[in-house]
Amino acid sequence: MDLTRARLAVAAAFLSQGLVLLSLTTRLPDFQDKWRISDVQLSLILLMMILLAGVGSVAAEVLARRADSAILLRTGLITVAVGVPVLCVAPSAAFFVGGIAVYGAGLGMVDACSNMQAVALEHRYGRPILPSFHGAWTLGGVVGAALTLVTSGLPLATGAALGLLPLLVAFGPFLPRDHGPTELATKVAVPWRPILLVGLAMVLFYMIDTAVQTWGPLFLDHTFDTPQRYVALAALCYLLASGLVRLAGDWLVGRFGPVPVLRVGAVIGCGALALVVFSPTWQVAVLGFSILGAGVAVVAPLSFSAAAKIAGGEGFAPAVRQARVDAVIGRFNQFNYIGALLGSVMTGIVGQDSLRVGFAVPMVLVLGIIPLAPAFAPRLLPIGVSAPRPSAS
Repeated sequence: MDLTRARLAVAAAFLSQGLVLLSLTTRLPDFQDKWRISDVQLSLILLMMILLAGVGSVAAEVLARRADSAILLRTGLITVAVGVPVLCVAPSAAFFVGGIAVYGAGLGMVDACSNMQAVALEHRYGRPILPSFHGAWTLGGVVGAALTLVTSGLPLATGAALGLLPLLVAFGPFLPRDHGPTELATKVAVPWRPILLVGLAMVLFYMIDTAVQTWGPLFLDHTFDTPQRYVALAALCYLLASGLVRLAGDWLVGRFGPVPVLRVGAVIGCGALALVVFSPTWQVAVLGFSILGAGVAVVAPLSFSAAAKIAGGEGFAPAVRQARVDAVIGRFNQFNYIGALLGSVMTGIVGQDSLRVGFAVPMVLVLGIIPLAPAFAPRLLPIGVSAPRPSAS
């Protein structure tokens, strides 16, 4: 298998996911106006989408025990390609919600399976490459937000063309699973406690990430007299800064290690959100979102990488290890949606009177990454070997 071609195909899957998602979320103010949806109603629609994304991710987890993640990734991409045109050309609010539902299910499957593919490739390469995959997602998000800036005057129905991208990517040369016995993948106990600690940090990240992507444009629109064509800058600048750090993330983590990178990033993130919450103008708020993107950029890729290392352990045959990691990554991806629920629904409900209050919650909670950071540098032992007990002396 040509690893370079597989790596490009998986990066394209990440890129298409980010591009489509940000193209849609940065136009939420337009969808909200078209269908006369309140902030609370929008929060409920987003709740439905995230719950269905969770269903898609659970389906990926269950199916990955027997099916190749490459096949599952293609299925998810095609589902996204169906849902996007439906929600964009919907003739009524009911069809719009239906399109969101289909898109949500595909979103979860693509999220889980693209990360399954990415961690399998990282294992083949033998060095950190997860940050660059998530950098591809961010690059796609930047392109998607930029598209909103340049096409803000076009009808929402033109967004249906976005469905072509995941459809094309679905035919890429993804990494096939090694043939071999995979039944053992479900029979060996997984050390969930350290994985849960990493998952908590990922919850905090996605709470922030989803809040910015979903409510950032609305924050600029509702809090300030921001020109309509500039509201997408909240997400665009956040993603641009995040993407630059993620592209350098492989080197940063290799040079300094994950623990200090995460702790410094959490402090920067807290300060950046304080800048957003207390911003006197929309330009200052955009600056805060930009700094925030740089601060928390590598939390998600390092989370998946750490979970894969803990789940894979040592001493497994390659086929068993990959099946085991695929199943664990599918379940671990649920932390993504817990964070997304907090970020999209809680921010909207808590901040229904003022989104400044909504963004004040993640401003405090992001500091929780600091005590969780050591879980990202696990000490792995071969299967069957116990950690040494401290001496009694």
